[in-house]
Amino acid sequence: MNIVYSAFRGHFSDSPRAIYEALLAQGPDSPAAGATHTWLAAPHLQATFPAGIATVEFGSPECIAALEAADLVVSNDHIPLDWEKKAGATYLQTWHGTPLKRIHNDVLWAPEGRLAYLEHDIARWDLLLSPNTASTERLRKAFGFSGPIHETGLPRNDLLSSPQRDQVRAQVRADLGIRDDQTVVLYTPTWRDDLVFNKTGPQDFEFPLDLDDFGARLGTGHVLLLRLHNMVMDRLEVAEGSVVRDVCSHPDIRDLYLAADLMVTDYSSTMFDFAITGKPLLFFTYDLDYFRDELRGFYFDLAEAAPTPLLRTSKEIVDAIAEIDDLTAQTRDRYARFRETFTHLEDGHATDRVLQLLFPGAPASGSTGTTEGDENRAER
Repeated sequence: MNIVYSAFRGHFSDSPRAIYEALLAQGPDSPAAGATHTWLAAPHLQATFPAGIATVEFGSPECIAALEAADLVVSNDHIPLDWEKKAGATYLQTWHGTPLKRIHNDVLWAPEGRLAYLEHDIARWDLLLSPNTASTERLRKAFGFSGPIHETGLPRNDLLSSPQRDQVRAQVRADLGIRDDQTVVLYTPTWRDDLVFNKTGPQDFEFPLDLDDFGARLGTGHVLLLRLHNMVMDRLEVAEGSVVRDVCSHPDIRDLYLAADLMVTDYSSTMFDFAITGKPLLFFTYDLDYFRDELRGFYFDLAEAAPTPLLRTSKEIVDAIAEIDDLTAQTRDRYARFRETFTHLEDGHATDRVLQLLFPGAPASGSTGTTEGDENRAER
């Protein structure tokens, strides 16, 4: 059996990584024992792949050959390449998060021809994962996907409920030089379509937080980790001596969720993953009206669903960070509703459920945490 993995067009991360690692952990009794595992790797990310992993360059002739020879393709995003899936092969599309922002056919605007080109990849999908019940029909409609959608939760998030989570937290913080007594703020803004596709407009990411105020108000007791979306992570240069730590190149964001003490985001799907940890979430929505009404569009009212109030200015964000304990206590019920809606499947066993879909009768990976809610989730 030949298995090919693709994450964000060349990363070693996300749900494909979780599935890959679980298959390796099963050993000789696994239904996938003896399989050939090949990853599609972006050239500039080759060094982030662990030693011993077989890779081919994303988009290369070797990449096309690997895809066309695959018995199973596991991807978390479109693979926008010209290739023919061989007869009898299975393409599992895990996707990469709960959609707040409109996607694919539902977006307010897209470059001419882009959606039509991606349709060729959607036509190859055999199985699609949904992170929660709220997302299932949105994914089906947006992609026009008529095949089975399985509500499993996302394998990439199993680590967040794992017994290893405290160990990973400590190791990541140590690697980043963060003291135990420092509060880590993880900032995860999403990408803006016009920044990527509007070649005549400004191409640099503009940092909206007042870093001087952040440093002056919060001091050295706080560390700001910046994780830009992979579509724009090369658009910002962090000045030496800044309070910002650039973690855009960190291999997997799930490790950063564990290292952080709270998150600041805007419209990114990272909000739903981070909520699994139960740690505070803040929303810096300085361009809400433009993003929601003109640029991309939303599937639901963020102000109504968010666990904390939407904040429009850098000062409001710094104030909220400084008073995070009080804000957390005031919004506890809102946070509980948010988690019930969007993280109800994230029990640490999503990978096991996916492996049962791919290899019925496969043993549990044994690498996840809780045991509650371990029953297979309904297919939609």
